[in-house]
Amino acid sequence: MKKISICALLLLSVFLLTSKIYAIGKSQHDLPYAVSEQTKICILCHKNVTPGIVEDWKTSRHSKITPEIALKKMVLERRVSSQTIPEDISPVVVGCYECHSQNISQHKDNFEHFGFWINVIVSPNDCRTCHAVEVEQFSGSKKAYALDNLRKNPIYQKFVDAIPGIKEVGDKSIRCLIPSENSKLETCYACHGAEITVDGMKEIQTNTGSIEVPNLKNWPNQGVGRINPDGSRGACTACHPRHSFSIEIARKPYTCSQCHLEPDIPAFEVYCESKHGNIFLTKQDTWNWTNIPWRVGKDFQAPTCAACHNSLLVTPEGKEVVSRTHDFGSRLWVRIFGLIYSHPQPKNGKTYEMKNKDGLPLPVTFMNEPAAEYLINEEEQLLRKKEMKKVCNSCHSTDWVMGHFEKLDTTIRETDTMVLNTTNLMKNMWDNGFADASNPFDELFELLWVKEWFFYANSIRFASAMIGADHATFKNGWWQLTENFHEIYEYSKKCESGH
Repeated sequence: MKKISICALLLLSVFLLTSKIYAIGKSQHDLPYAVSEQTKICILCHKNVTPGIVEDWKTSRHSKITPEIALKKMVLERRVSSQTIPEDISPVVVGCYECHSQNISQHKDNFEHFGFWINVIVSPNDCRTCHAVEVEQFSGSKKAYALDNLRKNPIYQKFVDAIPGIKEVGDKSIRCLIPSENSKLETCYACHGAEITVDGMKEIQTNTGSIEVPNLKNWPNQGVGRINPDGSRGACTACHPRHSFSIEIARKPYTCSQCHLEPDIPAFEVYCESKHGNIFLTKQDTWNWTNIPWRVGKDFQAPTCAACHNSLLVTPEGKEVVSRTHDFGSRLWVRIFGLIYSHPQPKNGKTYEMKNKDGLPLPVTFMNEPAAEYLINEEEQLLRKKEMKKVCNSCHSTDWVMGHFEKLDTTIRETDTMVLNTTNLMKNMWDNGFADASNPFDELFELLWVKEWFFYANSIRFASAMIGADHATFKNGWWQLTENFHEIYEYSKKCESGH
């Protein structure tokens, strides 16, 4: 960590001589004694310039405990997973400078800021300093590669280009224009992430005057698969928002609802409709959202997204139920988000590297033949299903859990059958020249086909997995799946008859 420069010390002196900032300096008695000198200087200025950031940080656990103290906790109680912490960080609370000054040689967004060398973006590689295990788990996940899984897969890229792009009529047909980068940033890349690059420096005006900062392209963005200026992948702030980095916020379903919404991924709506969601919405104010480890039945009385997918859970007596993971697919044996069918989970997060029997970068063929070499085997599927059942068995009987999973298995088979029947209609249209197979997302008939698996079959599967009956029936469920199938069938008959 670099020492405070003469420039920074002079700056601090000037601040202390002004009455407004002096009052701010006096108010620092409410800060913990173990704040580094560098962070104190950051706070002196930013408490006036961006007070919301400072106050948010003061509510965080980062501001209240040092890594040195955190490492002394019992293993299951630790929030710090790194075995050792750098000596210059360990004895102080984690403040502005401790986060924004890591690994500066790797950061293309690093710049000189009032005597300090500061990174604009705090990346997972920086968080790794204290949270090494979590970053390692996340780094190989589908979420970490969410951006490349879109842009490096030519099939999905056609989908991205076809949906948010402007449409215009010309030569008696509809032309789809390539969407602007801004349009992508506000649609698909808002959740999947964008690649943040640095294009020199720029001058901006602030209420303290003019300053030079890195000129960041595709910023701001906090998509889960964001590629950062240091080359790392992901945004921890997608779930743990800066600057509180609250575990309470990350554990609540509202965080997942930023992206996991109907019609394509209706997890949040299904959850709210379910009995689990009903209990959460009624009792959430009485739950202990910050305890680690999280005690089933004592700290919370119904699962949230985090409880099922990644939290460390223990019994009220402290016996571990499932371990913490930041690979959010590691407890999942099947991928119910159909592409275009459900399928076993991928072996790694780089799904764009898949090749199915037809040579397409998809986990299954259009006729539902899995690309098995890229997917987990049956033994791994059973292990993961067993892990998820441990969560369910914390509250439910074995018979109840078995019955639930049997229904889910049946639902998956039946929705896949419906999608296959619909795809056969689509294939017939392509084979007979009634639709252009080179882009399966830009014609009306194709959009109806996409709705069958991307909206309706997905909704039914999520409803079955999370127990939200109306989403399996009338809210983008079996009703719409059946109606859409009839519409596609009637449309195909008209084409074949020449009408």
